[in-house]
Amino acid sequence: MTRGLLNSPFLLGFDHLEKLLERNAKSAGDAYPPYNIEELPGGPQSGLRITLAVAGFAKDEISVTVEDRQLVIRGKQIEAGDKTFLHRGIAARQFLRSFVLADGIEVKSAALENGLLKIDLVRPDIKPSVRVVDIKNGGLQ
Repeated sequence: MTRGLLNSPFLLGFDHLEKLLERNAKSAGDAYPPYNIEELPGGPQSGLRITLAVAGFAKDEISVTVEDRQLVIRGKQIEAGDKTFLHRGIAARQFLRSFVLADGIEVKSAALENGLLKIDLVRPDIKPSVRVVDIKNGGLQ
């Protein structure tokens, strides 16, 4: 098996991380919709907020999902077929924006207000744990 970026023999089981990095690199070129990422009060350990500029989109035209450690935001405007445009300068374009989430990051809430979609992320406190593995005589079962 050929290993890529994470080819150290000490990084076992990180193949999924390499796939996430590749997927993220492919989608990095799209600039729509624009977004901000900010720390919530208390620093990055308490939470983050992603704000996307989605003017013209209604709540039911946007979906926010978590898929395989990725936050995925999709938008598709529903076009009214009975309108006749003399000039069309506002495009009704769909979008897909995704963010790779680190282990432990959870989506707390999402709200749409004044054309801005705000998504709050939290990192719950993770208590370190130690587990002792029993060593048996004989073969593995």
